[in-house]
Amino acid sequence: MLEVRNLVKEFGGLHAVDGVSFTLQAHTITGLVGPNGAGKTTLFNTIAGLHRPTSGEIVFQGRPIQGLAPHRIFHAGLVRPFQIPRPFAAMTVLENTMMVPAGQAGERFWNNWFRRGAVRAQEQACRARAQDVLDFVGLDRLAGEYARNLSGGQQKLLELARVLMADPQLILLDEPGAGVNPSLLAVIMDKLRELHARGMTFLIIEHNMELIAALCNPVLVMAQGRLLMQGTPDAVRGDPRVLDAYLGGAPQ
Repeated sequence: MLEVRNLVKEFGGLHAVDGVSFTLQAHTITGLVGPNGAGKTTLFNTIAGLHRPTSGEIVFQGRPIQGLAPHRIFHAGLVRPFQIPRPFAAMTVLENTMMVPAGQAGERFWNNWFRRGAVRAQEQACRARAQDVLDFVGLDRLAGEYARNLSGGQQKLLELARVLMADPQLILLDEPGAGVNPSLLAVIMDKLRELHARGMTFLIIEHNMELIAALCNPVLVMAQGRLLMQGTPDAVRGDPRVLDAYLGGAPQ
């Protein structure tokens, strides 16, 4: 589904991503781990179009996407939600979810005068779909609540709901477990498993190795901007190079 070939992203003289290559298979949950400063989030941002790569290729479903604008990559089916959720705080949970689908007729003001029936029908369909998605992530009871009143874990579930409204094929998740209490983390993990069972593909950055071991196979390891190794969770946890990277040594 995704091929990253010799990807480099420089900031001045710093090689934040330094010649990274890997292939992501469809219908997998792949983990991406590494110590702080390894380049994981920069890699995500470059794949998603937030950063233009210095060199290298990113191929999504056979189509080069390096250098494309983020919204074009998003509409191609590769979605990267925010690491720290950014809902529209003064809008309800339902309204936040309904905002996602592109090309809604009501976005053009003249349609609200001359095509009221079409606008109304499309909005009703969007509302019904959003309610189904909120029911799936467990936020249906909070549909009318303002997004600013949600807990951190609930905001992450709302972010997942908004992602699902985009019909993604590949989702890049940056630390979905960060700042989430154990009960809500269990809910998020269950939802990711269910979506994976439906055929969805994920690439996940996470420092919680228990979450990685429970969800991900394979696991990619980055250190100092480079891909150090990839393998099963057990192979990664037992590899001396990985232990060395986390303890501050230089990768071999």
